[in-house]
Parts: sequence; structure tokens; C-alpha cells
Amino acid sequence: MATPVNHPYYPRDLLLPHYVANTLGMDYILTVLFSTFGVILLAAGIIIFRKRVSAGDRLIFMWCVICGFIHMFLEGYFAVFHSSLAGDQAILGQVWKEYSKGDSRYLSSDSFVVNMERITAFIDGPLAFYTAYAIYTNSPGRHVAQISVSICQLYGCVLYYLTTLFEGSPHCDPHPLYFWFYFVVMNAFWTIIPIVLINQSWGAIYRGMAVAQKAISSKKHK
Repeated sequence: MATPVNHPYYPRDLLLPHYVANTLGMDYILTVLFSTFGVILLAAGIIIFRKRVSAGDRLIFMWCVICGFIHMFLEGYFAVFHSSLAGDQAILGQVWKEYSKGDSRYLSSDSFVVNMERITAFIDGPLAFYTAYAIYTNSPGRHVAQISVSICQLYGCVLYYLTTLFEGSPHCDPHPLYFWFYFVVMNAFWTIIPIVLINQSWGAIYRGMAVAQKAISSKKHK
């Protein structure tokens, strides 16, 4: 006799014996989540507005701050509690159960997702915060940090997409909200923005090295 499936996730035969349905509705969860993001971005904007930096650097500072919070706290929660997440009724647990309708690997402790999120939480998170700090203080290490965290984000996100798309997306609910918004759009930011920032930092580092080499050459010929 087949074991009944008591959850809404794909594939439909996914075994989640410890699953407990959310007590909070989707509207409430998304409102809390995006309102929190909005407050963090507003606070970051107020902080960086006091500094004499370009509009572009203000936006990058805000991006790095929100990334730091998402990586360290939201994704860090998953990295620590992934094995019990399907039955977790804490607010962050319910956020992950809602998001998992777009990718059920978060509830099944998929080995790739768990280790990718551990790297994201404990390496990318601090790097994002350091990059924000480096922008704020105009540190010479800003672009080294920026290109490093952006490469990590891009590489992780590309693998995240490809590892399930290669299998035909069996972990994704085909409903447009869950596949296109949760799985595609909500992760696309960590594909598109890192590409832009890698290009910016590559150019800055190249120009800096060119100036340094020119200075060294001039000294040798004196």
C-alpha cells in the first residue's frame, strides 16, 4: 500500500514524514518578508546617504547590506536547521516552507543545496558586509571584496539553477507563481547583479594595476 503524501511539494512522491503545514498564509509570509527587506534597504540608504559617494556606490552599498542579512540570517537559518525544516513553525521556518514550493530540495536536505547555502551563509554573508563597510570607508580593498563575493554568488546561483534544470526541474511546482517568481525571479538578482559588479571591479582592479605598473616603471627609469 502506497504511503499517502501529505504535503504540497514536487515531486509528488517526495517523502517528508515530519512535514507540518504552515499556520501562516502566503500573503502574510510574503508581506513580512518583503517588508523586512524594505526596512533594511531603507536603513542602509539612510546610512550611506550621509557619505559623499556616487549614486551607483550608494546602490551597491544597499545591495551588499541586504545580501549580508539574507545570506547570514535567512540562509544561515536554513544551513543550521535544514534537517527539521519541514516541521518548523518558526517564522523563518515557515518562510522556507513557502519558498520550497518553488524548490523542494530545501525540505529534503539535498546535499548540494545544504552545502551551497552553508558557503553562502558563512562566507558570502560576511564578505557582503565587509564590501559594504569597504564602500562606506572608501577602503582600497573594496573591489577585491566585491569581485570575490560577486563571483561566489554568481557561481552558486548558476549551479543552483543548472543542477535541477538538468534533471527537468522535478523539484519545482509548475504553477507560474512558484516556478517563475519563487524559483526564477527571486534568484535572478544573484545572477544579474553580480555580473555587473564583477565587470565593475575587474575594470577598477585593472586600472589600479596599470597605474601601479606605470609608477614602478617610472621609478626604474629614474
